[in-house]
Amino acid sequence: MNSWLKQLLVRWMILALGVLIATRLIDGIHCSDVSALFWAVVLLSFFNAILRPLLILFTLPFIIVTMGLGVVVINAFLFLFVGRIVDGFTVSGFWPAVGGSLVLSFTNFVMSGLMRSPRPPRPPEPPRGGGGDVIDI
Repeated sequence: MNSWLKQLLVRWMILALGVLIATRLIDGIHCSDVSALFWAVVLLSFFNAILRPLLILFTLPFIIVTMGLGVVVINAFLFLFVGRIVDGFTVSGFWPAVGGSLVLSFTNFVMSGLMRSPRPPRPPEPPRGGGGDVIDI
């Protein structure tokens, strides 16, 4: 399996986990079955890849004025939009959508941190000053 396909599947699994956690924690977000969860994850990932960057670009002054809280509003609207499109996945209003988008962001942050490969150790720096053929100018 290709590396990019594995990475896409891992991202979808993390997103699915986030949506599932959001349905358990946030009143007003419900998912009726696995099929609805699948389509919600597919649409959310599509909207995050295509619509979100465009919305962020067009609302950049608003995002700057609100010191980044505008991004939460954009994520909430995308979450709410998916709730309107996918049968079996319901988001009852704006505030549950905000809660769901925050849960998704937190889940993505935590899981990405856990799945990140550790940094390779840095090689030791050579000793500075004295004891070498190098002339410091």
